[in-house]
Amino acid sequence: MQRKQLGRSDLMVSTVCLGTMTFGEQNTELDAHRQLDYALERGINFIDTAEMYPVMGRAETQGATERFIGSWLHKRGRRDDVIIASKIAGPNASMGWIRGPAHDLDAANVRAAVETSLQRLQTDYIDLYQIHWPSRNLPIFGANSFNPKRERSSVPIEETLGALDELVKAGKIRAIGVSNESSWGVCEYVKLAETRGLPRIATIQNLYNLTARAFETSLLDETCFRSDVSLLAYSPLAFGQLTAKYLDNPKAHGRLTLFPPNWSPRYVRPEVLAATAEYAALARANGMTPAQMALAWCYSRWFVGSTIIGATTLEQLKENIDAASIVLSAEVIAAIDAIHARITNPGQ
Repeated sequence: MQRKQLGRSDLMVSTVCLGTMTFGEQNTELDAHRQLDYALERGINFIDTAEMYPVMGRAETQGATERFIGSWLHKRGRRDDVIIASKIAGPNASMGWIRGPAHDLDAANVRAAVETSLQRLQTDYIDLYQIHWPSRNLPIFGANSFNPKRERSSVPIEETLGALDELVKAGKIRAIGVSNESSWGVCEYVKLAETRGLPRIATIQNLYNLTARAFETSLLDETCFRSDVSLLAYSPLAFGQLTAKYLDNPKAHGRLTLFPPNWSPRYVRPEVLAATAEYAALARANGMTPAQMALAWCYSRWFVGSTIIGATTLEQLKENIDAASIVLSAEVIAAIDAIHARITNPGQ
């Protein structure tokens, strides 16, 4: 398994990252431990989690994902073999069960979030700590246009960075990153780090898949490439849509049928279904499953530091990891780009 350096940090991670947001909801603790064992056997050293996981987020299960990883670490004793990334939740009025209704990204909340994650993970440090989403008004999670009428009071980025700086100096965090961020946000984090002597972000964890390629034009060139900020691509299979299983059976078992239909509507837009059908046909015409082609494409992108995959079964996990060995031909890549040109970013 190839490894890459994340930004300017000293973190060297596998190009495939095990996403864990199903642990505690769709996966039991035993399932989670088996996935973690298998991932390490296959050369994966990078595990991504968050304080709010599992998904769907609810009070009854919040923190279970980190606890499952923590119990695995306690049993296996392989802390030095893995790079663990976790995230602090930004403000959300419907998630008052995370650090109370006033949860945000101020210094007190950052410290509390890190300490509780460390306890659940049963470790003394987190390798990569990320801001799950910003404190300020920003269109994310399927909202793709900025609305100034939604402006609200927010925690200054400098305060968040200052709290993270203290935790880095205390040895509780090795490196930091952001998630669901914009070009302005990345630039602001980098500027403050350079002018105030604060920690520099190493990564940005944003949506990136065949139906959502806005990162290539909104963040890549003048922002992340020139600032040495690595992309951690999440949802590379568009919540399973790019496996084409929902095209074959709209009631197939998975997140898009298990959870409320309005929870993530971007993945069921008619344009997403049309694009998925074309990508699936292209994959099958070239001897691949739709999932293999979607992941092989994502793994091959030069600017992706690591691709975060998630699975509910070991069979799915094996297929997802195996796709890293597939080399797409120039003809297949050209055909992918042709579909993208006709149906551009329907899942953004």
